[in-house]
Amino acid sequence: MKPLPSDSTIEMKDAIGTVKSTAKSLSGGFAVAEAMRQTNPDVVACYPITPSTLVVEKFSELVANGEVDTEFVAVESEHSALSACLAATAAGVRSQTASSSQGLAYMWEVLYAVSGLRLPVVLHCANRALSAPINIHGDHTDTMGARDSGWIQLYAENPQEAYDNALAAVRIAEHPDVLLPVLGSQDGYTVTHSVERVDVLPDKEVKKFVGQYTPKSALLDIENPVTFGPLVSPKHAFELKLQGIEAMSRAEDVIDSIGEEFAFLTGRPLDSVELYRMEDAELVMVVIGSVAGTARVAIDRLRSDGTKAGLLKIRSYRPFPSTRICEVLGGKKAVAVLDRALSPGAPYSPLYTDICAALYSHGVILPLASFVHGIGGRDTYPKQIIEAFQRIEEKLKVGESMNQTEYLGIT
Repeated sequence: MKPLPSDSTIEMKDAIGTVKSTAKSLSGGFAVAEAMRQTNPDVVACYPITPSTLVVEKFSELVANGEVDTEFVAVESEHSALSACLAATAAGVRSQTASSSQGLAYMWEVLYAVSGLRLPVVLHCANRALSAPINIHGDHTDTMGARDSGWIQLYAENPQEAYDNALAAVRIAEHPDVLLPVLGSQDGYTVTHSVERVDVLPDKEVKKFVGQYTPKSALLDIENPVTFGPLVSPKHAFELKLQGIEAMSRAEDVIDSIGEEFAFLTGRPLDSVELYRMEDAELVMVVIGSVAGTARVAIDRLRSDGTKAGLLKIRSYRPFPSTRICEVLGGKKAVAVLDRALSPGAPYSPLYTDICAALYSHGVILPLASFVHGIGGRDTYPKQIIEAFQRIEEKLKVGESMNQTEYLGIT
């Protein structure tokens, strides 16, 4: 298909209505910066780090050119960046930041403070391997390490999803049933620096979609004084933490509801779980992030050779859509889980562990294979995914166990 020019206007249609969007040529980083411009946060505090620098540079340029009236705060560290966002949101305004890898790690203590205070901050992460050795390319080590910090996590396969997630994140975070921070992820370089067509909503539609932020409590509301972050004794700490757990549980329905509204506007789904060729699939691969596109190519080739392969892509990793996943995977011959992170000392990597726990807790028993790919930005090819499916088939035939993690791309 011949690509549309970057300034062409198209109509995105679904069964309910029509909204005009503009097709632009954008990298994932620039797509997020465009979404930030449209959502117009009151405060953005950042310290640039590769490969999220693209987001910071572009958005600061938009501020300097007067295209957005955000207060842009250039801080001295990532810890300060998230601390500034915490303070701004506690004061009663919208705030956002961006980071990667060591920068996200430097924010660690503040990640827990933001979620514990139930502040709807939005953080845009460009996934990158954690040092050492120093590596500036993409894997999920950084965000998987933050999976228990109380932040909602959304993963993008491509620049379009990075844009869509950045818009939806504001609504999800600020929903009164949620009030939790949202971390939107896209694979470093593979998505952040790859230019693709991105269908951008009109500014007025985005403004209508995100609405106004009206916090229930704010430090600058001097008529109704409140305290943020007081010392809590053992008598109350447990209950307060459980409130965050309950909010995360409610977030799953909120994501689905906002996703339906987003689909009405754009014709694009915003599902926590997305399926490809799953109707009659017998062998299924579960993935997160940009490798989904590669997996679809592999599955199409397998289908042409008679193998009933399918794909389950997880877009919302936290909250983890356990029930939906088990509904889809139940009755399959075997499932392969493709992680892009390592978990030294644990039995398996994070995504496999979550899939295994979800299936077991729902009484779904089936052969489950663990694969790790793309560490340190290493490319994953359709051939490798095809070979992973073939290894599963061979093991099923001879009744061999699948309890050993295999590493794609290692010779």
